[in-house]
Amino acid sequence: MNARCRIAAAAMVFAATVYPVSAQNKAADGFKAYDGLAVGRQMLAEDNPGDLWVERGQRLFNDKRGPKNTSLERCDLGQGPGVVKGVFATLPRYFADTNKVQDLESRLLTCMVELQGFKREDIVRDRFGTLDKDSELEALVSYVGAASNGLRMNVRLNHAQEREMYKAGEYAFYRRSGPLDFACVTCHGESGKRIRLQELPNMTKPEEMREVIATGWPAYRGTHSTVRTMQHRLYDCFWQMRLADLGFASDLSVAITTYLNYSANGGEIKLPGVRR
Repeated sequence: MNARCRIAAAAMVFAATVYPVSAQNKAADGFKAYDGLAVGRQMLAEDNPGDLWVERGQRLFNDKRGPKNTSLERCDLGQGPGVVKGVFATLPRYFADTNKVQDLESRLLTCMVELQGFKREDIVRDRFGTLDKDSELEALVSYVGAASNGLRMNVRLNHAQEREMYKAGEYAFYRRSGPLDFACVTCHGESGKRIRLQELPNMTKPEEMREVIATGWPAYRGTHSTVRTMQHRLYDCFWQMRLADLGFASDLSVAITTYLNYSANGGEIKLPGVRR
């Protein structure tokens, strides 16, 4: 796996050096502008390293693990115990047993603690993979996410708490704060913008929002040589805006995800994605 990941990462680095002038000249053409990174994405998509995380996640889901020596086959992710197909398309959603709106990661966290007996602090500590150690949670998210491939995002706001989360997430998306006076919309409110060679999708446009969410996260990141999830993407965005660390599976993270996923309704799911 490590050798394959290094090769994939090298492909992304190589692609970033191809046609750099052309990429900059095409920036004004919008989100679909041609750039060197698109070459790398196409190469990876044809043989996506993220599929390795999907396979590992399937084993982790079905294997008996933890202090209670049980699998996650009794974990209810919203479609019934053990059902993974269609789950990604409908999350975040309200769960009566926790009396909370949960996204995929926070719900898996609940099941790993309650069903398998893992300690929450241990899971949170290892929530993001490194070059030395893969994250079990990132693999599980990859497996569950890919099980909805071909379906379309269909997040509902039927419960009062779901509607509250959506409103809170929308507020957070547009609210400027921190030392840089940034908001999510600062980077993702106009078409044709980019940072260096990385395009910035306009997430106020439904068509671009659908592409980001339905084909975006979890995604294999060539520069990280691992799969990253939406929780990591939001955590990284907060760091880039110089805000306080975003708590893993926090209400704020779930609120933003609720707003994003609901806004992406109708997008066809194709996971894991491929990103720089």
